[in-house]
Amino acid sequence: MLGLKLPTDPRWVNIVEKNIDEILTDHAYCEQKAASTAISLIIRFPEYTDLVEEMIALSREEMGHFKMVHDRIIARGKSLGRDRKDEYVIELMKYFPKGGSRTDQLVHRLLYAALIEARSCERFRLLSEELKDKELADFYHKLMISEASHYTMFLKFARQYGNRIKVDEKWESLLEYEAEIMKNLSKKETVHG
Repeated sequence: MLGLKLPTDPRWVNIVEKNIDEILTDHAYCEQKAASTAISLIIRFPEYTDLVEEMIALSREEMGHFKMVHDRIIARGKSLGRDRKDEYVIELMKYFPKGGSRTDQLVHRLLYAALIEARSCERFRLLSEELKDKELADFYHKLMISEASHYTMFLKFARQYGNRIKVDEKWESLLEYEAEIMKNLSKKETVHG
């Protein structure tokens, strides 16, 4: 369903289990950045009313997820750590050239967002199936469902606003590029890395 070309190495869950506090901090910031992405799409492309409406709802939902993760951090007797660079997103954002038409810029941002959500969904599925902490596994199962709907929403908007054939070609090409990125990741206690 997600179309990812390279699945996450299942051993990544072992790294996560040894570093739950680190993954929770990274996850909290991923949710905050997802909310920021939704808000930036509103600011950059306000004339797309249906997109704006969805991004308003998404920003609220993502901040709700941020709170849920933050609450788990607090419940563990910890505090939110510092944000760190997301190597995955940094590499992914290099794929499409800067500039281009306004429509191309929008489509590229939507495709990036769709792929980030798809990878998050895949990672949350792994956590929901493999974590020994069943409460945390259930938590990630619920979030996995949410991420899947976000992925499909972003991809739907990209196809709606761009030329469907070109968008699908770009999507396939981006998936191939992302698979190359993933060959060097899955070695850290981060959601994407």
